[in-house]
Amino acid sequence: RMAARRALKAVLVDLSGTLHIEDSAVPGAQEALKRQATFFDFLAPVTIRFVTNTTKECKRDLLERLTKLGFDIAENEIFTSLTAARNLLEQKQVRPLLLVDDKALPDFTGVATDDPNAVVVGLAPEHFHYEMMNRAFRLILDGAPLIAIHKARYFKRKDGLALGPGPFVAGLEYATDTKATVVGKPEKTFFLEALRGTDCAPEEAIMIGDDCRDDVGGAQNAGMRGILVRTGKYRLADEDKINPAPYLTCENFPEAVEHILERLL
Repeated sequence: RMAARRALKAVLVDLSGTLHIEDSAVPGAQEALKRQATFFDFLAPVTIRFVTNTTKECKRDLLERLTKLGFDIAENEIFTSLTAARNLLEQKQVRPLLLVDDKALPDFTGVATDDPNAVVVGLAPEHFHYEMMNRAFRLILDGAPLIAIHKARYFKRKDGLALGPGPFVAGLEYATDTKATVVGKPEKTFFLEALRGTDCAPEEAIMIGDDCRDDVGGAQNAGMRGILVRTGKYRLADEDKINPAPYLTCENFPEAVEHILERLL
């Protein structure tokens, strides 16, 4: 089956947990990325896209963080779930109650939020208190659509694993007996949207990430191959949680890059 695959045209790379954890880069990740980019520039027409579910900060702040860590990444190479959420709000023409971190708000500049008639949930520790959740609950009961930027169960911080927005979205779904529209990974539309403009079919793309379900499972459901890295939120035997299993499991991002350069081009 693998032999029938077309040549590799795009590599999608997760950020948090794959290239960095908060303000620390994964060892060797900058050099590996540089090596991959150089190789792609000179030897193969392969596009790199950085795809992230992060809702903790706007794209501008995220880029600044990555640049400080020594990653050479351009803003137009980053596709975030915040972008996908904004696109959906504009399509639906709704006014959201934004349960997102204040640092993520610049990505919603110009979106009307007065008298909200939709609820958008990202990672927002400061806003996940009873009053705010109750306000969201009442809006949804009154017919407001519930939009989840993503439903990750948890993510990796320097001090250990931390709850993601998923449990809070699930709580609102349970209380209101509704289903959220999810825009980030692992949704198939997110991966296809990330490839838009690359002239690349899903089977010509590969995804590298630390989240077995959201990164690898999501990408493989969209027709791509997925490489799971054992950094970030990875936990022992994560690769057994999805079917089909990851195309490959590697120790870290540099090892994944090595495999791509040696075996897939």
